[in-house]
Amino acid sequence: MNLPLDWLLEGDPWVVYRTRVDLLGEPQQADAVVAARQAMLDHPLMQPLLADLAGWPGIAIASHKSAGQNFHKLTFLADVGFRADDTAMQPILTRVFEYQADDGPFQLSMNVPTHFGGSGEEQRAWALCDAPLVVYALGKMGLGEDARVRKSRLALTGLVRENGWPCAVSPELGDFRGPGRKQDPCPFANLGMLKALSQSPEALDSPASRIGCETLLNLWQNSWEQHPYIFYMGNDFRKLKAPFIWYDLLHVLDVLSHFPWVRQDNRFLDMLHVLASKADAEGRFTPESVWTAWKDWEFGQKKTPSRWMTFLAWRILHRVEEN
Repeated sequence: MNLPLDWLLEGDPWVVYRTRVDLLGEPQQADAVVAARQAMLDHPLMQPLLADLAGWPGIAIASHKSAGQNFHKLTFLADVGFRADDTAMQPILTRVFEYQADDGPFQLSMNVPTHFGGSGEEQRAWALCDAPLVVYALGKMGLGEDARVRKSRLALTGLVRENGWPCAVSPELGDFRGPGRKQDPCPFANLGMLKALSQSPEALDSPASRIGCETLLNLWQNSWEQHPYIFYMGNDFRKLKAPFIWYDLLHVLDVLSHFPWVRQDNRFLDMLHVLASKADAEGRFTPESVWTAWKDWEFGQKKTPSRWMTFLAWRILHRVEEN
């Protein structure tokens, strides 16, 4: 299977930008990289995302899986390469920092009904299925060593247990937790925390990171028997989907591939084999499931290969080859 490089370089500017930087290793100051990144910043599809994020945190969360939530849009902008010093990002990040709790985690607007253990009123709060993603986005945008981001990352890291991160929420949410056994790890909380820790060099090989990786690898190994908090790793999990929103094969592989010691683990390689088997004869990947909130993007359809999805898959393969 060969990298369809020419095809990727004919894509949208964020595909071109990330391909040149992540797959070809071109420096940020190279003319072609600068041009692709500027075209990405100016692209019409980016403007509605920026406009929505200007009203951070947005509407109160009803479901963390909702692909249109602002914290998912923030992580996508971080994924494609927006930076904290970009003019469009500065007022947005000012708003994000205004929503930091005294004990560290970044909050969003939530409304948890009383019958689920909440107050039934809109309030600022955080959960381990959102707070780590904000930390990830800030780190990816270049603020990983900011004292406020470090405080949040350390506070969330401290919630780890021997079997990984549980379903945990801020005190404002009372007795609320997801539908599962209290002693089980939450798969998505572990994915989110590993994503956040992947942006911190000092945390990359930490005990917490190793616990989180082992948790996800063990869940894959026992994917037909263990489904904590109703997170399955069955047929739907294996469907290729972008952007990174929830708990699925491509997202889990991308996060785990940041940790060097995982790349030769047989459980990881088994997952990687599933991904590689989905490439067509030209090394391209086609979405098998889509988020309707992203239907206007080229990865928001299931009929033709997606350059962004193909880039994401090849970046994982590239990291493994570097090991």
